[in-house]
Amino acid sequence: MKTKKIEFENKEGYKLSARLDEPDSGDIVQSVLFAHCFTCGKNLRAAGNISRALTEKNIAVFRFDFTGLGESEGDFADSTFSSDVSDLVSAAEKMNELMYPPGILIGHSLGGTAVLQAARDIPSSRAVVTIGSPCSPEHVTHHFDHKIDEIHSKGEATVQLAGRPFKVKKKFIDDLKEQQMNETIRGLGKALMIFHSPVDHTVGISNAAHIYKLARHPKSFISLDDADHLLTSEKDSNYVGEVTTAWAGRYFCKK
Repeated sequence: MKTKKIEFENKEGYKLSARLDEPDSGDIVQSVLFAHCFTCGKNLRAAGNISRALTEKNIAVFRFDFTGLGESEGDFADSTFSSDVSDLVSAAEKMNELMYPPGILIGHSLGGTAVLQAARDIPSSRAVVTIGSPCSPEHVTHHFDHKIDEIHSKGEATVQLAGRPFKVKKKFIDDLKEQQMNETIRGLGKALMIFHSPVDHTVGISNAAHIYKLARHPKSFISLDDADHLLTSEKDSNYVGEVTTAWAGRYFCKK
């Protein structure tokens, strides 16, 4: 696949770092907007493997770092779930400028929850794919339960996430509580594919069941068997990319 480095501004004026992966053939049948997992980044190996599997089937993939993560500007401490959703909408607008309107939205972990929320504001999207995603963004608070009291009393606290220190503010927690995900899922109005592993110890498979139950058809569920949450095995991330291509083919629109 061929890769181009892209920069775009979000609603707050920060420059976000992105990459556009294109098929070597140059014959593009559809475009994907990809959202990475909580505190991860666009260059996570699983994201690269999924992108490669998609580009091999002539699908372009746009992936970026959310505000304050990876190579993007801004401070993670000032970000919220709502700002992540806003970043996704800004990314879709940039894709439109580049003549790659996103027809498929893919999100890994909390990124999947975010694309469910952002889909209504991305009119070109016809299908949504979630990978190991929580049914509610509040799920992420289990990573720092022991710090919740400190965050509420002091307004912020430093927590360890994926082995790195991150500052989490009270506004982040408050924003999570304000999300109405059940209503969002019921009113999605897009085709939905849910990937989840029954042995995912980070986000339990009951989350996938909840999303599937609330969503309206067309909807599909694929079990990832023994995959871990981050899809660290190449065979698992490749599988997600290959199955997504086959499933989403009926929603492709020739440009």
